[in-house]
This record gives sequence, structure tokens and C-alpha cells, in this order.
Amino acid sequence: MTEPTLQQAMDELGRGAVEAARTLARAERLQKDRALLAAAAAIRESTAGLLAANGEDLAAARASGLGAALLDRLLLDPARIEAMARGLEAVAALADPVGRVLAEWTRPNGLTIRRISVPLGVIGIIYESRPNVTADAGALCLKSGNAVILRGGSESARSSAAIHRCLVAGLAAAGLPAAAVQLVPTQDRAAVGYLLADMGRWVNVIVPRGGKGLIERVRREARVPVIGHLDGNCHVYVDRAADLAMARAIVLNAKMRRTGICGAAETLLVDAGCAATHLAPLVHDLLAAGCEVRGDAATCAVDPRVRPATEADWYTEYLEAIIAVRVVGGFDEAIAHIARYGSAHTDAIVTADPAAAARFLAEVDSAIVMHNTSTQFADGGEFGMGAEIGISTDRFHARGPVGLEQLVSYKYQVLGSGQLRPG
Repeated sequence: MTEPTLQQAMDELGRGAVEAARTLARAERLQKDRALLAAAAAIRESTAGLLAANGEDLAAARASGLGAALLDRLLLDPARIEAMARGLEAVAALADPVGRVLAEWTRPNGLTIRRISVPLGVIGIIYESRPNVTADAGALCLKSGNAVILRGGSESARSSAAIHRCLVAGLAAAGLPAAAVQLVPTQDRAAVGYLLADMGRWVNVIVPRGGKGLIERVRREARVPVIGHLDGNCHVYVDRAADLAMARAIVLNAKMRRTGICGAAETLLVDAGCAATHLAPLVHDLLAAGCEVRGDAATCAVDPRVRPATEADWYTEYLEAIIAVRVVGGFDEAIAHIARYGSAHTDAIVTADPAAAARFLAEVDSAIVMHNTSTQFADGGEFGMGAEIGISTDRFHARGPVGLEQLVSYKYQVLGSGQLRPG
């Protein structure tokens, strides 16, 4: 028997997903939650196998010269595996977003109209490096009644396949179709192109999660709607009314807690009104933590280890231990810098001035704006969503963390008693 072609294999995934989506759309919450809890148990029971698969992925990635930031994204350890299992349980504990009456009213002619939440249908998710996305995405799509076709990066293929087997075990335990959560079985890059351009009859929306190159390709080639962000050039603005100790702690955490995530701070802006007291401690903290600092003239004057920043640095999402630092002439200049160079992802102000904070939250047009906290909280789990499949910088349908509530749409139910529209 001949092997199916790539097109045949992908279409088979699509057909299976559409059938599974019909089943999921009418599945009760208890059944979906049972699948999630069983998958969480399977992940815990498979810890040794997950670590072994991930070890093979890591060895191959190191041999291919993958950078430190991407290796960190790829890494699974017992703590991260336990976090995946807890994430599935957290999603199970959330309210079912499907079938909610969002609005209801009665017209003068007696017609009752309801707006009801419904699943999107079939979601295609393309991601790189992070194998935990397999669990997060599968869980969120399942709970929101959507079938999902997952295409992980080649560097995490073994890890993602091992996690996927745990999700399928959960589906089987709950009597739900295995095709509800499918993993593209090939690392052939042509599969991505086919998913984007030729599966519109099966797939309703695409969610990319990865580097700028991947997301640019998805936005360029997709023939179905896309939910996602291009990059995360996140800013921390230290206002003249900022408490120094708080600013130092926030800046260090925002940049260095995990440098490879999209919520990591990439640019630090310091108000000239506090630069004399705040700039040097902030820069020295970053340098001491092993962060390369690229700064304007005022920042370079603080320490000889600071490298001069170029125009390109203000636009750059480094995703590693590098930060661009600029002294700005005040609030308005900080807002203008963020508007010009930012990516509308996540931006934060550190200040004790409530008026400045209120203006920043109102005027910075980013998906997430923050006051006196680290940009690393730009995460669906930290928002209480259980998990997320990415951060959206779109301005319609979904913006910010994409969790359960963002994976449903709605339809209208119109209830009558024989009404006819007059001519």
C-alpha cells in the first residue's frame, strides 16, 4: 500500500478535525473536564518519558547551534512538566465558555432574540520551540469546544509528540474523538504552507506562536483569519516620581526573569527628571545580572561597559540578555517613543504619581498596559485564564492573552410564535 501524499495526509487531518469539532460543540462540560484531568494525570505518569524525549530534542538542538534563549524555551524539567499538568487542571476548573447567553431581548412583535457563545470550529496552531504549547493549546481548544491541528517546531518534535500522546489518552478516557487534538505528523515545511493556504475548507482560524519570521510567514500566506502578534518590543518607563527600590526590582525582573518570552522588557526609558538618581543604579543592576546594555549618550556616560545604541536597537525584540536604554525628556517623550518604536504588545510605567499612571494606561495603545509591575506578567496564566495560546495585538475579536473567552464566537437564536415580516 502506497504512503499518502502530503496533501492527502493534511486533508485527512482536516476532515477528522471537522468531524471532531461537531462532537466537541455539543459535548457537556463534565466530559471535556474529564478529558483534561485524565490528560493531566497522563502527563505526570509520563514524566520520565517526557524528559527522555526532551533530552533528545535538546541534544539535537545544541548540535545544530540553537541559541541559549531558544534552548531555554525548548527545555522541559520536572517543574515545567508539573506546571503543564497543573495548567490542564486549571483549564478544567474554569467555567465553560460555550453555550452562554451573552444577551437576550424581545422585540415589539414578540420575537425573542438571543446571542449565544459558540466555538470557532477548527483552529490551526503553528508554534516553535516551546513543547508546553502542545498542552496549553490542546487544553484551551478542547475546553472551548474547538478541534485543533497542532504543528510544532522541528526542534521540539519528540517532546511535542510525547505530550500529544498524553492528550489523546485523556480524550480516550472521556470518550471524545482523538481527532479533537491532532498533531501534524511531519516536519516537512511544505505542511505549514499547505495548512496556511490550502485548508480553508477545514480550518477556521490560524494562531501562530513563535519568532518574527514564522509570524510574518503566517500573515503573508494564510488564507484564513489569523490571531497573533508580530513581536514583543516591550517597554518599561521609569517616571520621575518612581520609587527607586521598586523601579530597580521591576526593571530587573521585567528583563532578566526569562529573557526569551514575548513579555520580556526590551527597552528601558528613564525620565530625565530622575536620571541623576535612578539611571546609574538601574544600569548597574542590569550589567551585574549579565545583561548587555545598549544606550543613548546619557546612558553610555554611566558605565564604560554600555554600548552605544543604534536606531535599530529601539525597534528590536532581543529575546536574550540585551536591553536598550534611553533617557527621555518626560512623560510625553516616553509616550512618543513607545508609539514610534513599540509593537503594541506590553508596556509598563513605574511611578508613584497616580495622574501619570492614569495617563499612561489610557494613552499607550498596547494590548497590555501596566502600572508598577513587571511586564513578565503578560501571560494568560498570570491573568487567571488558566493558560493561553499566545498574545494578540490585533484590534478586533481578540486582544491580549488568547484564552478560553477569546476562542469562542457567537450566533443568534431567534424565537418566534408564527410572526411574519409584513410587506
